[in-house]
Amino acid sequence: MSTAVLDALINVLDDLHDQPDVRVLVLSSLGDDFSLGADRREYQDALDADPGGSTLLRLADKAHRLCQALESTHAVTIARLHGKVVGAGLALAAYCDLRAGADTCRFRMPEVGIGLAPAWGGAMGRLITEAGAARIRELMLTCETFDAPTAHRLGLLHKVAPLDALDEAVTAWSKPLARRSPQAVLLTKRMLTGYAKAARMTDPTLLDSHLLAAQLTRPR
Repeated sequence: MSTAVLDALINVLDDLHDQPDVRVLVLSSLGDDFSLGADRREYQDALDADPGGSTLLRLADKAHRLCQALESTHAVTIARLHGKVVGAGLALAAYCDLRAGADTCRFRMPEVGIGLAPAWGGAMGRLITEAGAARIRELMLTCETFDAPTAHRLGLLHKVAPLDALDEAVTAWSKPLARRSPQAVLLTKRMLTGYAKAARMTDPTLLDSHLLAAQLTRPR
């Protein structure tokens, strides 16, 4: 999840504002894994170049902007997951409306294990809403790896399929969704987001970019 990846995804979502006929957006990845998380080397390079942390803050703000754009876009978003789905990759997938994963997927939230609080993209609230506070607390504090069936039981996956049938599982969603009333879909998405956030008195994700940058710039 480098700056280049963040910029590319933000550009795609920004372009969707002018493409109301796009009804479904599938987020997938090439290679053996969906995502190994944030680019820690890039964070270190940014810190070396700018010890004050301004560059890191801009990078963290991009992650937050991407997640908010993914949550608010008019298109139904589907995460197609395979291989390892780690840290920022899981956070990004959590912001998709629907998630399908290969039965060989492995998930992990490793931030606490590397000395950081999980603040990427402001995803903690979203993960808690999707899977429940008790289990997310356990997985964040223990940093344990969990498999696709577990992710399905938690609500982090809506469908589990063999890797060679994953595209078929995604298509089974996307084809009928593309025929739905755009207005009905958009209003339903807005309502679902609103009800989920209503359970929180405020939106603490607004602070997450500053929290992430502050953690990375402090003496360690």
